[in-house]
Amino acid sequence: MDVIKELIRRAQQQKQRIVLPEGTEQRTIQAANRALQDGIAEITLLGNRNEITELAQKLQLKYIEQALIIDPQQPSELHEELAEKLAEIRKKKGMTLDEARKTIGNPLYFGCMLIKTGRADGQLAGASNSTANVLRPALQIIKTEPGITCVSGAMILLTHAPEYGEDGLLVMGDIAVTPVPTAQQLAEIAVCTARTAKTIARIENPRVAILSFSTKGSAKHEVVDKVIEATNIAHELAPSLQLDGELQADAAIVPEVARLKAPDSPVAGHANVLVVPCLEVGNISYKLIQRLGHAQAIGPILQGIARPVNDLSRGCSTDDIYKMIAITANQAVSLKERGIEH
Repeated sequence: MDVIKELIRRAQQQKQRIVLPEGTEQRTIQAANRALQDGIAEITLLGNRNEITELAQKLQLKYIEQALIIDPQQPSELHEELAEKLAEIRKKKGMTLDEARKTIGNPLYFGCMLIKTGRADGQLAGASNSTANVLRPALQIIKTEPGITCVSGAMILLTHAPEYGEDGLLVMGDIAVTPVPTAQQLAEIAVCTARTAKTIARIENPRVAILSFSTKGSAKHEVVDKVIEATNIAHELAPSLQLDGELQADAAIVPEVARLKAPDSPVAGHANVLVVPCLEVGNISYKLIQRLGHAQAIGPILQGIARPVNDLSRGCSTDDIYKMIAITANQAVSLKERGIEH
């Protein structure tokens, strides 16, 4: 199965409203044009209308005229309504209406308020903003999913090793957000990454391995203890999920090694979802797989936020943004299928 083609097909069938706050950024507007041409989403571009129109004309992007263009800096009834709602949301933090009016001029905040008020289904940014800037309004306005306390990032890895994972397909998390998760957070990351594997990577039966440098007691250390505790918590959070830990990477994906190191594990040797013990391990690991193994890495796909908000690398390509529009749309579809509306 071609994961990207399937994501695009699903997005085309159930078109979602995706906000792109960096509307005057060249790669973003090019990706938006392609998304509109292919019919994978309804696009809202945020930014100065004249700048967006001139850039579209310069780049000969004829489909941008189909986008909804809103300038967050331009006073309007919508601007005032969103400012009032933002002031209400942030009232306990001391935000005044005047401060909210100023804040709502930031496209990242404006986009999240469009989602909060049911005018959009997801947001994608980061081509010209830091991860912190992208996440801050999402966490302040949209917040985390019920029962989830941390945001994390998953990466879909399409490898050239069909004997591993799901015909060479693996999903890894956290690779993007939470540096040193607690046992509770690690358990939540495991559950969220399994959900991403099922809803976005289309892995029918996620088999989750929480990784360590120890397999079933082969080493003793406090960080191993945390993985064991996280495994127990994850079982409580999602009793029906196929999940095990602590497992070394080879025990998780190689059947021969699993038979020696973890013969009683329901997951060892056949894992298709890999949950790493900390961000450092995850970020390094996926980049090594990507570069040394010539794997295709799709993501990061942010998890744990109550509505889809995704963060791009500032080194991303137009094609990367296009794919992430499709992924953000698929996340929105999945939320609605789970009965979670605005």
